[in-house]
Amino acid sequence: MDPLRTPSPNAPPAGRSAAIDPLLADEPLCIGRHAFRSRLLLGTGKYPSHDVMRACHEASGTECVTVAVRRVDLSGREKSLLDWIDRDRITLLPNTAGCFTVDDALRTARLGREAGLSELVKLEVLADPGTLLPDPVATLEATRVLVKEGFVVLAYCSDDPILARRLEEAGAAAVMPLGSPIGSGQGINNPRNIRLIKASLRVPVLVDAGVGTPSDVTLAFEMGVDGVLLNTAVALAREPARMAAAMKHAYLAGRIGFLAGRIAVTEHGQASSPEHGKIAAAPR
Repeated sequence: MDPLRTPSPNAPPAGRSAAIDPLLADEPLCIGRHAFRSRLLLGTGKYPSHDVMRACHEASGTECVTVAVRRVDLSGREKSLLDWIDRDRITLLPNTAGCFTVDDALRTARLGREAGLSELVKLEVLADPGTLLPDPVATLEATRVLVKEGFVVLAYCSDDPILARRLEEAGAAAVMPLGSPIGSGQGINNPRNIRLIKASLRVPVLVDAGVGTPSDVTLAFEMGVDGVLLNTAVALAREPARMAAAMKHAYLAGRIGFLAGRIAVTEHGQASSPEHGKIAAAPR
């Protein structure tokens, strides 16, 4: 992939940094019919207020936010968090958060689409309320059903390379392995598996859940993932908007660093000004 390639004409406008500095240019992240210039996705829960949430979305540069269908007033009779989201700039990603059965997840996804939120759905089918880990069997079953019904499914799953492959085979438009349990702030516990997942799939791979610090975001992108979705690390920070800005810069550093190509890891040191030969770059 050429990082300097002209963006697709169907992609949203590039951010200021990409317009000013061609070295920061990147391909859009494409999922279904949607193309995103920013590869950092944010959530909408746990913020001190809707105003703070809106400020964080702006500071992060995100163009896609996930919304829990079960927690949104879809009647239109009262103001909801949707009124604090810039729908002209930001795409909604409805999710099935809080669902513990296939039937519940299917019902929630259908409700979100019927309410006009989006044909996108971040599918979550959790195994139990204690760990909040995804149920692999139920997630795979629900993915198959929703894909047949025309949904663009982004499947939240464990960091199991085999399960990720099965979800792609079932028609998921993107696979979202967890970094660590939801809201834990533990970061990426199993980078080896994340790398295996990315290497074996053709659909976009987005790390979701468990991110605690900007360095976690950088690490994820340095591994080559296509995107990162986070919420708690920003929403519960001491200064949420400042943390959102930090996450934006961490994402750019990791992503552009990955595109640039890191040097090879060697057993011994190499002189920075060798008399002969060249310093090798790691293969991509």
